[in-house]
Amino acid sequence: MALTKKERRTRIKTRVRRIVTGTASRPRLSVFRSNKEIYVQLIDDAQGTTLMAVSSAAKEIASQEGTKSEKAAMVGKLTAEKALAAGIKEVIFDRNGYLYHGRVKQLAEAARKGGLKI
Repeated sequence: MALTKKERRTRIKTRVRRIVTGTASRPRLSVFRSNKEIYVQLIDDAQGTTLMAVSSAAKEIASQEGTKSEKAAMVGKLTAEKALAAGIKEVIFDRNGYLYHGRVKQLAEAARKGGLKI
């Protein structure tokens, strides 16, 4: 029987998470994509803490007009700004089982343009 989209994503996610871990010097940039919003967390897996979180529901981004892809790019840019201000220059990108296209790709490219090394 064929897998549902959710089951497929969960399998990919668990397979990748066996390998990808974040540290304090190089945290994991985890992306979650809902139907309306996109969320990003910088996670230190060694300590089990979230260092920073940004979403498209934030006041700076929610007040602006644009498509979901454009808002994802804004989230990537804001993430890069906040991370650089916190002294984080390198991150490990965790697309969380989503395909690397559309909003996830826009977010990653905007974060790279913002100065983060992925």
